[in-house]
Amino acid sequence: MTGSEFDMRLENKSDWDSMEFFSWLKNSAPIFPVNASKVTVIHEPTVFYSTLIEKCKRAERRITLASLYLGTGKLEGDLVQAIEKSVKSSNGHLKVNILLDYMRGSRGQKNSRTMLEPLLKSQWVDNIKIHLYHTPKLRGLLKKFIPNRFNELIGLQHMKVYIFDDSLIISGANLSNDYFMNRQDRYFLIEDCKELCDFYNDLISQVSEFSFQLLPDNSTSFNTKSSPHPFESSTADFVSAAQSRIRKFYFNELDKRQAASDTSTDTWIFPLIQMGQLGIYHDNEITLRLLKTAPPGASLRFATGYFNLTAEYSSALIRDCKASVQLLTAHPTANGFFGAKGVAGGIPAAYTLIEKSFYKSCERLGINERINLREYVRSGWTYHAKGLWYTLPNHKKPSFTLIGSSNFGYRSVNRDLETQIAIVTKNDKLQNDLHEEYDRLYKTSQKVTSTSLAQQDRIAPTWVYAAVFLFRYFF
Repeated sequence: MTGSEFDMRLENKSDWDSMEFFSWLKNSAPIFPVNASKVTVIHEPTVFYSTLIEKCKRAERRITLASLYLGTGKLEGDLVQAIEKSVKSSNGHLKVNILLDYMRGSRGQKNSRTMLEPLLKSQWVDNIKIHLYHTPKLRGLLKKFIPNRFNELIGLQHMKVYIFDDSLIISGANLSNDYFMNRQDRYFLIEDCKELCDFYNDLISQVSEFSFQLLPDNSTSFNTKSSPHPFESSTADFVSAAQSRIRKFYFNELDKRQAASDTSTDTWIFPLIQMGQLGIYHDNEITLRLLKTAPPGASLRFATGYFNLTAEYSSALIRDCKASVQLLTAHPTANGFFGAKGVAGGIPAAYTLIEKSFYKSCERLGINERINLREYVRSGWTYHAKGLWYTLPNHKKPSFTLIGSSNFGYRSVNRDLETQIAIVTKNDKLQNDLHEEYDRLYKTSQKVTSTSLAQQDRIAPTWVYAAVFLFRYFF
């Protein structure tokens, strides 16, 4: 079907059925039908944390965690203790697999690696595997001389997936104190979903095959029989092998799910992956199609913790999308870098500059009524939520959402390992839950105007202009 034929079909459609409208996803991503009653939308970071603890305590067969890093405070220590107690009480039946980013997980004297040492020094060490993904782009002189805090700009393991037996939490939140207390994110708990958990467990295992393994003495080892080394082999060899492994796994799952799945349930889940540093742009392609084909009368609520949309996403929203759009991002005071020392303190101003540029593009084209920008602002809180809520024409509530780790910026598309899920539902309660979720976020936000962007405290220092020009594609 050509683009024009697709547009004509949309314009002539009077009965907007969500399952039919999004059915094309069945040919693009593995489908996991679930009952909507198994999906819980978590709103608060404290509930996210208490759910993690409770699920760790009750796990009997597996705990699999993928995150950017594990923090070093008391709450994170209690999480490690909960895992350790469950391993001990299971008498060797519980398997633990943890995947973090190598550079972020190794930063500082006390870090993710030292926090996890108790697990690797327990009597059940054979049941516990901890892996650290290292980008192939950080090597040679770059790896030797770039400062620790800034080497993360090169690329990261950024997936946020937490599995406990046959229950899954997918989020944009890391395993760190702020994300458990006053850093607003999104969190979906999906229970009794063995096949979806198996998928993500296997995906994390595949990435672990070309990652470093953490050893009990806090050193690391790399299995060169499984994969070329990330920075001692050639970049091309590592990328080729890793890409082949992930593509084979993912598209085998796609074929298997198409052949076996019963799609008569009220809710479908499609896992999407994005690993730009490995040449995998699957999530990007799906998201672009969603934005480009959104019809008149539809409503999109699009959120990102860091406003730095790629040129493709910006163009899709401005030039192709026909739906009304509200874009939600962090106010500078709700940016995690607000008040930071040194160069990092200029990051909120850098995002403001990018936001101003987008706003002016909409203003110049006269589409400010169709595309609105809003900023999350809440005293004492920072903002990290991202995703998409999609409401079809003639519908009052969203029947589709994207939830996961992607911020829809250049680094999410090109530099980091990302995953999110697309959820399609015709269930009234789940649609209400989706509506309530974004409504809670938007109620704690302010509309962006030319006046608000021109306020004295929004004027960026000259050096920030230069930084945005030079480093925007690393944000």
